[in-house]
Amino acid sequence: MNALLHALFAERELDLDTLCRLADVDLAWLDTHASLLHPAASDAWLLARVRRLVWLEREFDAVPELAALVVDLEEELRRLRGG
Repeated sequence: MNALLHALFAERELDLDTLCRLADVDLAWLDTHASLLHPAASDAWLLARVRRLVWLEREFDAVPELAALVVDLEEELRRLRGG
């Protein structure tokens, strides 16, 4: 497990195994996507982001960076619309 992923889960209630199970990913997926996640995020936000990234990658065969950009833009639109 890389240092970024370890730091991301150092003080969370949501542990890696639970996140993997809830998002239907394995630890290797999380390890390769750690740089696309935000350490300060809440557990609920992190789970939602991982699920969205997984969906975009699987449904559209999107590369991880493109999926993350789409999720970032969706979050920004939601923020700007006040939701």
